[in-house]
Amino acid sequence: GTQSFVVTMCDPEAPTVTGFWHWAVVNIPGSVTELPAGAGDESGSGLPQGAFQLPNDARMARYCGAGPPPGHGRHRYIFAVLALEAERIEIDREATPAWMMFNLFNGTLGRAFLEGWYER
Repeated sequence: GTQSFVVTMCDPEAPTVTGFWHWAVVNIPGSVTELPAGAGDESGSGLPQGAFQLPNDARMARYCGAGPPPGHGRHRYIFAVLALEAERIEIDREATPAWMMFNLFNGTLGRAFLEGWYER
């Protein structure tokens, strides 16, 4: 069964070749069913014990909310929750979310997605 979770948020419509990773949290215990409001702040104090945030594409280890460039049109924001068979993943705290996702391909039991749209 599920031993841990990863939560991410990305914007595939960002004006880059690969989109923009806004958030990645690893090593959330498998018993956790929700994260409190503000869990993605820079301190990470709202995260469960053992969980930590990877740097987003702005190189900040925190949640970076929706903020497409003004006039760029609607952007899709995808939250993903991955259920993992490992209790924790060994990953450098400076690794990118893209690197993490690439390396989780074989250890993921299931995934769920929530999409939202935003424009300025």
